[in-house]
Amino acid sequence: MKALITGANGQVGRALQATAPAGADIVALGSGELDIGDAEAVAEQVAELRPDVILNAAAYTAVDKAETEADGAMRINGAAPGYLADSARSVGAKLVHISTDFVFDGSSSSPYPVDAPVNPLGIYGQSKLAGEQAAGTDALVVRTAWVYGNTGANFVRTMLRLMAERDEVRVVADQIGTPTSAVSLAGALWQLHTAGASGLFHYTDSGAASWYDFAVAIQEEAFALGLLKRTVPVIPIATSDYPTPARRPAYSVLDKSRTIGVLGLPAPHWRANLRLVLEEIKHHG
Repeated sequence: MKALITGANGQVGRALQATAPAGADIVALGSGELDIGDAEAVAEQVAELRPDVILNAAAYTAVDKAETEADGAMRINGAAPGYLADSARSVGAKLVHISTDFVFDGSSSSPYPVDAPVNPLGIYGQSKLAGEQAAGTDALVVRTAWVYGNTGANFVRTMLRLMAERDEVRVVADQIGTPTSAVSLAGALWQLHTAGASGLFHYTDSGAASWYDFAVAIQEEAFALGLLKRTVPVIPIATSDYPTPARRPAYSVLDKSRTIGVLGLPAPHWRANLRLVLEEIKHHG
């Protein structure tokens, strides 16, 4: 199997490389090597490489900046999946595309199934929804949420820094979702592709938490591992106490029943995977 991974230098791109099936021929390209928003460049690269599968881990992820950079968000998140899909079809390849819980408005109080009505609250969510549609029904599209890894800019690494620098941290407690390890997500993407899955799926780690719950767990696990030399108060706050340009869904837990039906088992609980990632951070520095 020959696989093209886009967004190779991001946390999911790196995780896809680390979890690739044995014997897979991997070509991993960062944004400097392939601009997925350039239709001609995508077509040329795919025609040259002729992969069996394209795993699109490239994305515009600046949720707040997207409110004033709509064209940039739509170019990468909305239009580019269509370019990748067209190029994949031209060589008989499968497109695996990553989407987001931000396609929902957060008004539910129970996990969102894959066929739940979508209603993104901001430009980022709108751009990702456009990307789902552009990818087409023959692609494998996997929505996920709250992704973090041992590298890159993410909530876990931000909390570790703030907890080491400050005497307290204040964290939103009224947004509920599921923290998801990039390695966990990458493994699921490979498994779903290997199983021949197409269409829309949801994947996160198991369980649910608020950002406050997540922060408390990060401190407890990091302190136990010696990553933090002290603990500080974690203060729960409301979303209204921390205004941002983009609105976030208040509840975005995803129903993974369709995915479990293919994979056979649910994902590990988010806290178990958090511990693994923190151990990696400790080991690698």
